[in-house]
Amino acid sequence: MIRTPRLAACLTLLALLGLAGCDPLLPGDPPPPPAVRPPDAGPLVVEPSALSRATRDYYGQVQATLTRQGLLRTDRGGPDTPFSDRNLAENFIRIALFDEYATSGGQFVQRQTPSRLRRWDKPVRMTVEFGASVPLAQRSRDQADVLRTAAELAAASGHLVAVSALAPNFHILILNEDDRRAAAPRLRALVPGISVGDLATVIDMPRETFCLVFAYSSGASSTYGTAVAVIRGEHPDLLRLSCIQEELAQGLGLANDSPDARPSIFNDDEEFALLTRQDALLLKMLYDPRLKPGMTADVAGPIARIIAAELLGGES
Repeated sequence: MIRTPRLAACLTLLALLGLAGCDPLLPGDPPPPPAVRPPDAGPLVVEPSALSRATRDYYGQVQATLTRQGLLRTDRGGPDTPFSDRNLAENFIRIALFDEYATSGGQFVQRQTPSRLRRWDKPVRMTVEFGASVPLAQRSRDQADVLRTAAELAAASGHLVAVSALAPNFHILILNEDDRRAAAPRLRALVPGISVGDLATVIDMPRETFCLVFAYSSGASSTYGTAVAVIRGEHPDLLRLSCIQEELAQGLGLANDSPDARPSIFNDDEEFALLTRQDALLLKMLYDPRLKPGMTADVAGPIARIIAAELLGGES
């Protein structure tokens, strides 16, 4: 029996970065030039390696096992998963105001640590890049899934989130095994000054990590300026869509997972494959103007409880 939990929490780093071209356009500003993309190093599509084919088989077995167990639900929560305004508030505090990962000796270790509220204060412009060995049919499907997910995130959060090739600041890399292991030059181009530890997290991604996202702020700011999500191209369709939905949502500021969050995609038990009704409410809370970037759990908690009660209106 294969049961591999997703270790796909948002690894959020407050790093001093030069983020040119990430500001929203103001009235009267000339449009920025299109983002410079590296030229293709080879054919449009190359044959996946034996390692990549074996990896695809492995994750196919993972998805089949999870679905046989009744996991990877796509119903987004039903009568069997009720939650109250108190549940919603507590889940928000745990998911938005704690980090799942910390750094130790230059490496990421899974450890719950208090954090501050972080989110975007500028439009989020997403773009998708594919590794050379990702099939064209899969690219078309994934592009459509990212487009739909971006629209869903925008509707839930009330923040401007869209797919755009014009000065993108949220980069989604869908890579097969060999593509990912050769991705260091592209990552350095997307994130100038990216640390050796961050590169190693992507290049040496273990099988147990299904996907991940890095969201970066400038200096001590609690507002994001750029993000990079890395998703395994070998995943079967549902597992890949699940990664797209979770990583894009976590890259907006819901950085943690919680075993108590149900129904939620922010839970390593893999019960739900897609963003749930509760997840949409968590995004709405995150971008509520009463909550401010930089708030701690002590400050944000009472406000979150008020918002949760308003959203659910006494539901239990």
